[in-house]
Amino acid sequence: MHKQKAPMEPQNTVEKAKSALLAAALPHVPFDGWSQSTLNAAIDDSGIDRGLAQALFARGGIDMALVFHQQGDALMISAFAEANLTGLRYRDKVALAVRLRLEACPDPELVRRASVLFALPSYAPEGAKALWGTADAIWQALGDNSQDINYYTKRATLCAVYGATVLFWLGDQSDNHKDTWAFLDRRIDNVMNIEKTKAALRENPFAATLLAGPFKFLRQITPPRPRNDLPGQTKV
Repeated sequence: MHKQKAPMEPQNTVEKAKSALLAAALPHVPFDGWSQSTLNAAIDDSGIDRGLAQALFARGGIDMALVFHQQGDALMISAFAEANLTGLRYRDKVALAVRLRLEACPDPELVRRASVLFALPSYAPEGAKALWGTADAIWQALGDNSQDINYYTKRATLCAVYGATVLFWLGDQSDNHKDTWAFLDRRIDNVMNIEKTKAALRENPFAATLLAGPFKFLRQITPPRPRNDLPGQTKV
C-alpha cells in the first residue's frame, strides 16, 4: 500500500490558517459531516480568529469540503511525480494515479460525508466541478496534452471511472482495499478498449471516409485556455 504523504506546507498566513482549520475539522466530520457545526468546532479547536475563519469558509461546510477535495488532488499530483513508473504501461499509470488519489484521503468517511453533501441539488454543480477537477488533475499528472475533443472525452471517461471506483471503495471491506484495485483495473481496461476502438475507426478506410465530417468538426474543439484580458492582468 502506498504511504500517504503529509499535506504540503502552506505558503502564507491565510493558507496556513485555512490548513489549520481544515486539519482541526477532520476529526469532527465523521460525526457532524461537512457542516457549520464542524466549522465552529474547528474554530474552537484551532484558535483561529472566528472572523477570519468565516471569511475563509464563507459557505461553511461546502467550502471546507471543496478545499479538502482540492488538497487530495494536490497530494495525488505530488505522490505521482515521485512514483517509480519504470516498466509501467500507460493503463497502469492511469490506475496508479487513481489509486494515489484515493489513498490521499486519511479516512473514507470524510469522502462519504462529502458525497452526501455533493448529492444535494444545491451543491450538485460543485460536486460535478470537483470531480472534473480530479480527472483533469490526473490527466495533467500523466502529461496529457490533448488539444481537441480528446481533452473532454478523456476527462469525461475518467470522471465515470473515478466516480464508480469511489463508490466501490467506500463499501469495500477487503484487506488493503484489494477488491477496489481489482475493480479499478477492470474499469481502466474498459477505457483502454474504447481508445483502441477509436484508433481502429481512424485507421479503417471505410470508417474514416464515413466519419470524415464528424472527425473534422471534433478536431476544431479545443480545451479551455486561461484568459489574460481580465482586470488586473497584463497582456503578454
